Amino acid sequence: MDYPGNLFVVAAPSGAGKSSLVKALLELDSRVQPSVSHTTRPPRGQEKHGREYFFVSPQEFDAMVLSDGFVEWAFVHGHRYGTSKKAIEERIAQGADVILEIDFQGALQIKRIFTNAVLIFILPPSWEELRSRLERRGEDAPDVIDLRLQNAAEEMAQAREFDFVIINELFERALFDLKAIVHAQRLKFSAQRRARADTFKALNIT
Repeated sequence: MDYPGNLFVVAAPSGAGKSSLVKALLELDSRVQPSVSHTTRPPRGQEKHGREYFFVSPQEFDAMVLSDGFVEWAFVHGHRYGTSKKAIEERIAQGADVILEIDFQGALQIKRIFTNAVLIFILPPSWEELRSRLERRGEDAPDVIDLRLQNAAEEMAQAREFDFVIINELFERALFDLKAIVHAQRLKFSAQRRARADTFKALNIT
């Protein structure tokens, strides 16, 4: 279905800067809305229920899976994450641009359901920088960091399946690239025809 709004799906290995880039984009572009996923992991730091994630029990998550409430769900680093299909459909049907942070498995599943979704992969500039960023976060034990780096190899191998790739070496440049992708998507013929239907009609463009 050709929805009025756009769906941007951003994936990256842990430490590549995905969350920081999406947060900065949301602060700069009021037309982009975040998609809030469900997860069974506990909150970190200042995270709040309903803002960064919907934090639910394994039993609640199971119930949503059984009721086909997720467009995708997956195990990531020992916890489950899922995306509500209804929540996404409602927003893009109303013309909103929705951005979703997710792992590569979920991104590929979403592309099969929302075929017009724009998939964006964030890469670190090097393995050394990725490890350094994970260590500077100070959130994970050394063995957890090693696990995240092992998973990163599998995750980054999937970058070829995405529409766009951003290398987050310099944050300001990576943010510019992310903004450019969003803006370019809005200028596509189909998007412009939806957004400026009166203009297209007046110019006899169908």
